Amino acid sequence: MPRSLSLAFSLILFAAVSAAAQSQDASPPPPAAPAQDSAPPAETKKPKKVWTNEDIPRTTGAVSVVGDAKNKPQPASSKPANGQYVTSVRKQLDKLQGQIADIDKQLVDLKNFSAGEPSTSASGIKLNKNYEREPIEVQIRALQSQKKDLESKIDDLLDEARKKGVDSSQLR
Repeated sequence: MPRSLSLAFSLILFAAVSAAAQSQDASPPPPAAPAQDSAPPAETKKPKKVWTNEDIPRTTGAVSVVGDAKNKPQPASSKPANGQYVTSVRKQLDKLQGQIADIDKQLVDLKNFSAGEPSTSASGIKLNKNYEREPIEVQIRALQSQKKDLESKIDDLLDEARKKGVDSSQLR
């Protein structure tokens, strides 16, 4: 019995406290202090006109679609890229793409092995290969991450070449 009385008393006390808190929150906030208008209004700039398709027939004169002449992008440098640099970049790209091709072959072999299919190598015997203790899935993920790294190196190399003025057609 004393437990139920203490429980009832605590519930009534809680209800009274929450009702008092709600009544205090419900009172309107005091009025704000009046703003002083002693400062002159700031120079009001004319808002820019937003043109829509309906406004175009009503205009007289030419309408610039491209934008301001001062915001034109600068033309690319017209000097040709260094031939030695181009051949160096081309060799690096060929090497990276060859590595990606090798990784793709390894991925195909691993996927075929996990599916129970025969190897894609010509003889089927790899004398220089040893036993791997890692699961096939782990090996596949490692090869895929290597492939992503090589692809990012290729992208970085192409970006650097583009910044130096090399056209992508020169690297093919």
